[in-house]
Amino acid sequence: MQTIIVTAAIIHREEQILIAQRNKDADHGSKWEFPGGKLRFSEDPRLGLKREIKEELDMDIEVGDIFEVVSHNYGDRHILLLCYTCHYLGQSPKTKDCQDFCWLTPEEMLGYEFTEADIPVVEKLRSTRNKVKC
Repeated sequence: MQTIIVTAAIIHREEQILIAQRNKDADHGSKWEFPGGKLRFSEDPRLGLKREIKEELDMDIEVGDIFEVVSHNYGDRHILLLCYTCHYLGQSPKTKDCQDFCWLTPEEMLGYEFTEADIPVVEKLRSTRNKVKC
C-alpha cells in the first residue's frame, strides 16, 4: 500500500477557519476539507503547502507550526496528513481548484461532511478552542 504525504492549512481569520469543498469529480467529491494537497517528491512540507494554497485558492499564506498529524487508511492508499496553523494575509480566496469554500468556527463545522482524514482535525480544533495560535 502506498503512503501519500498531504499537507493541510488551518487558515485563521479572526475566530473563523477556512475550509474548501472538493470538486464533484475528485476522490471524496463534494466533501469538505482543510485546503492543501499532496507533496511533490522531496518537497519541503511548508513550501508545498504554500504552493498548494496558491494553486487551489490563489492565496498567499504564512505557514506556522504543525497543528496535527493524521494517519488514515483509505483501503487502497494510506494518507499521512500534516496540518499546519497558517496566517491569513488578507487576499480573498478564489475557487481555482475546489468547488466552494467558506469561513467557519470549529463549532459550525459540525454541520459539514468532511473527508475521513480531516475529521480528527475538526475534533481537535473544537477541543482546543481559544488555545490555537497562528
